[in-house]
Amino acid sequence: MARTYDFMLGGGHHFAVDRAVGEQIERVMPGLRDSARVNRAFLGRAVRFMTNQGIRQFLDIGSGIPTVANVHEVAQAQDPECRVVYVDRDPVAVAHSELMLVGNDRAAVVQADMRDPEAILASPQVRGLLDLDRPVGLLMLLMLHWVPDESDPFGLVGRYRAALAPGSYLAITHVTGDHQGEDLDEATEVIKESRSPDQVTLRTHAQVSALFAGFELVEPGLVGCGEWRPSGPADIAAAAAMNMLVYAGIGRKG
Repeated sequence: MARTYDFMLGGGHHFAVDRAVGEQIERVMPGLRDSARVNRAFLGRAVRFMTNQGIRQFLDIGSGIPTVANVHEVAQAQDPECRVVYVDRDPVAVAHSELMLVGNDRAAVVQADMRDPEAILASPQVRGLLDLDRPVGLLMLLMLHWVPDESDPFGLVGRYRAALAPGSYLAITHVTGDHQGEDLDEATEVIKESRSPDQVTLRTHAQVSALFAGFELVEPGLVGCGEWRPSGPADIAAAAAMNMLVYAGIGRKG
């Protein structure tokens, strides 16, 4: 699904099968590309918000295929001293990330599954670039809806939270069915039929809010992705429903 997301964003790192799945999803749920763009725009706002709060190190879980305006590009534009570690389990995403980061000694990538935070946090890349005794900006964007309830996404986030210093921030975006109809059901069915190992678990506002346990949500709280501090029309989808397909929020660990 990382490669399908790259296709939705207009990237160039995907295969014909990924395009086919993306095109089929968009046929049953028109405007989905807009939702992908809105999520990507939130990434930029989230990183800039965190740097404005003094965060200078970031851990991006499920970073996916490199596209324009990655975390290190946004953060290092704010302060070249910012350090970033990307994490993804897809070897294609990791290989492209490694090529993109050649020559950047303040950014690295780890190939790992997000469900193994202990291995991620003990990796040479994290230990070499991030100081976990100081605040970190943790990003889990469009990731936790791939974690089924039986894998305990709430406990998983708690394991990351336990490793973070006070003053750290957590950004989450998560697909919801709260404001959608049959189109979303059809879109999730397309993903099931693709036999992808990644399958969506839709969660309600209350369930996504619970993922922030131990963090204090900053204003405006958990809202539709396009409604989280938009800076202009480019941050908002033309179709109102696409602004509410994904919840977005940022919390601070006290």
